[in-house]
Amino acid sequence: MKKKSRLSVYKQHWPLYLMMLPGLLYLLINNYIPMGGIVIAFKKLNFAKGIFASPWCGLDNFKFLFQSKDAWIITRNTLLYNVAFIAVNMIVGIAVAILICEVRNNKMKKLYQSAILLPFLMSMVILSYIVYALLSSENGLINNTILSALGKEPVQWYQQPKYWPFILVFANCWKGVGYGCLIYIASIIGIDLSYYEAASLDGATKWQQITKITLPSLVPTIITLLLLNIGRIFYSDFGLFYQVPMNSGVLFPTTNVIDTYVYRALIERGNISMSSAAGVYQSIVGFAIVMLSNWVVRKVDKEQALF
Repeated sequence: MKKKSRLSVYKQHWPLYLMMLPGLLYLLINNYIPMGGIVIAFKKLNFAKGIFASPWCGLDNFKFLFQSKDAWIITRNTLLYNVAFIAVNMIVGIAVAILICEVRNNKMKKLYQSAILLPFLMSMVILSYIVYALLSSENGLINNTILSALGKEPVQWYQQPKYWPFILVFANCWKGVGYGCLIYIASIIGIDLSYYEAASLDGATKWQQITKITLPSLVPTIITLLLLNIGRIFYSDFGLFYQVPMNSGVLFPTTNVIDTYVYRALIERGNISMSSAAGVYQSIVGFAIVMLSNWVVRKVDKEQALF
């Protein structure tokens, strides 16, 4: 009887399962089947023999990362940049979302939403040329217009590593804040308007409505996005750190991260096994950080945790 009841449920909801099938196939083909290639990280890959017939080398490929003199620099840069990206994008995204939701003209609201999302749709190559147009020592807008008007000497931006943490954080925020902003806007729209009406009747100011109603209602969305971003805290946007600084060797102390370091090593050595080892290292650390963060959230508020 139990099997028949399950079968009847499947028959009843078969259109839903049919709609779910393409997504499941995509996940299987794109996410799960390639996981078999994780063995490359523990092998000395020989294309003539194939992946599974190549000899095992244990953890030798991981020594490429940990024994390098640049290991500390690229790990530090990767972590600190991602922490800055998460914090800045979250604060700016929430602030812009609240401001857009306060616009009463629906046409203007749609225009602002489209404008804030536009940079997210640009490729990193386009962003790199926009940054170059601003920072070029010869024809850049900042050197030739702003600094000259202030009577200051031009700055060789692509020769000064100290400026690039701020440049990269700003560029990442300008390009990526629109995506998170739209998610926050959707969450704000879902808040019951009766809360704001009751607060307004009680004499609450707009700032009080934001701090007492809007921000607390955004907490579940903030935690979800935060945990998802923390999971990729050991990954970097390759285009941002490679294209935008124009691959300038002088800037490596502040622009070199794990992804760009592995790429440059592959160009020099052509060792795919080392690149795979770096990917495994990033995935394991990211998974551990997500589990730890989710555990902390469960301790604070069990209902806000992902699982």
